[in-house]
Amino acid sequence: MKVLIFGGTTEGRDLCRALMALPVEVTVSVATPLGAEELGPAEGFSVLVGRKTSEEIEAMAGEYDLCVDATHPYAVEVTKNIALACGKAGLPLLRLSRAQTETEGAVRVGSCREAAEYLAEREGNVLLTVGTKALPDFAGLDRSRLFARVLPTIESIGLCEKAEIPHKNILALQGPFTRAMNEAMMGQYHIRYMVTKDTGVQGGLPEKIAAAKSAGAEVVLVARPEDAGDDLETIVAKIRGMM
Repeated sequence: MKVLIFGGTTEGRDLCRALMALPVEVTVSVATPLGAEELGPAEGFSVLVGRKTSEEIEAMAGEYDLCVDATHPYAVEVTKNIALACGKAGLPLLRLSRAQTETEGAVRVGSCREAAEYLAEREGNVLLTVGTKALPDFAGLDRSRLFARVLPTIESIGLCEKAEIPHKNILALQGPFTRAMNEAMMGQYHIRYMVTKDTGVQGGLPEKIAAAKSAGAEVVLVARPEDAGDDLETIVAKIRGMM
């Protein structure tokens, strides 16, 4: 049985390693070299690097018996492309979902643009932990109050520059971060608001919320898109049942 897994997420890596105990051939497709680096040594599985269009995924589909979408819960377009391609190719598809986290006390908004509108009426420094693609949504705010925590890649820093984030406000680091690390950063940069997504336990959300509470900062949480799927144990059990 040949399985194609999409995703450079924590749960995607966990699934890959779990399948190593089964008699299956695993190929993991990640969008970036950083995603491949996070996988570690490719022992027992193959790695494909580079973003794939729906047409490219469809062309690959004939080589596999099953596809698992383990991409990030906010990667809506990628999930749509995978579903469309697998549907056209007749390739069985499973979705590995990430459990949501308790976020009591957070201000919930529907999008990064709504988060920016909320912050426009308030004063204080803002820690953005929503990825570089969302930076244009905050273009209407004073850049001097924006601190962008992004991946330590040339692409990420370039997008921060394009968004006119001051260099001293670019925090290029690889997460997830501990509560202590989050607290230290909020204290260092006098953060009043932290904008984040519901990245779950895997994305360090509980540590972010605990740190914000301790630091006296308000959490502005961008709601997660609807995501129907199964947890890791269920996915592994389903694959076992297909063998």
